[in-house]
Amino acid sequence: MILSQILLGTLAGGIFSVLLAAVFSLTSLARMAHALLSFSVGTMLAVALLDILPEVAASMTAPQIGTWLLLGLFLFFTLEKLAYWHHEHGGDPGAENLHSDHAHHHHPAGPMVVLGDALHNFVDGVMIAAAFMHDTTMGLGITLAVFVHEIPHEMGAFMVLLHSGYGRARALALNVLSGSAAVFGGLLAYFTLTRAQQILPYALCLSAASFIYIAMADLVPELHKHRRTQDIIQQLVLGILGVAVIAGLMQGLRGA
Repeated sequence: MILSQILLGTLAGGIFSVLLAAVFSLTSLARMAHALLSFSVGTMLAVALLDILPEVAASMTAPQIGTWLLLGLFLFFTLEKLAYWHHEHGGDPGAENLHSDHAHHHHPAGPMVVLGDALHNFVDGVMIAAAFMHDTTMGLGITLAVFVHEIPHEMGAFMVLLHSGYGRARALALNVLSGSAAVFGGLLAYFTLTRAQQILPYALCLSAASFIYIAMADLVPELHKHRRTQDIIQQLVLGILGVAVIAGLMQGLRGA
């Protein structure tokens, strides 16, 4: 039962989100990407602060939770810095010609995006598996948050591949391939964490740190680029809606 939940959750977060992102990218629905970012902030913060941390509090002390949250935040900060460093030092000197030469050859940015996206999806799969192994409601909440967050993320990756010289079918296939890393991460976590249940709360703490970091360090700065009054109102409303959806999901499933 748990294994099937993990498979469905990682398929939703890693594969279905890629397919939906492709639909969004190639249609007029692309304008919804900004709205999805606002909603994602609410869902990710709600999952971390209202679901994961209260659950792990039953098996960890407050200082332990704080310590692992700090470790997680610094870990994801370091990983992101390494990704930026690799991007800046791993490309060719003609990176500025990305848009002008993409019709002639594949730009190195494409493979880097696929590799980075695969690693990101692998971590998502581990988080989804750890959540379902702890509690079905938490697993559904994390799956929803990952799914919503991944759509605008995968839209960006899809467009980078297109600009790097890949055709639509090839770009979609590469995105699906990187998305399948979530399934692999989920399966690996299932078969390893079942033998080490004592580390599950710590893995969940790192999951919470990941959600908090992504929401506040990656998504919120992107929202700050839109400063019109109607944008601010929309961001607040959709962020609160994201929190409400997760809170309602938790209450409904645990009350059933």
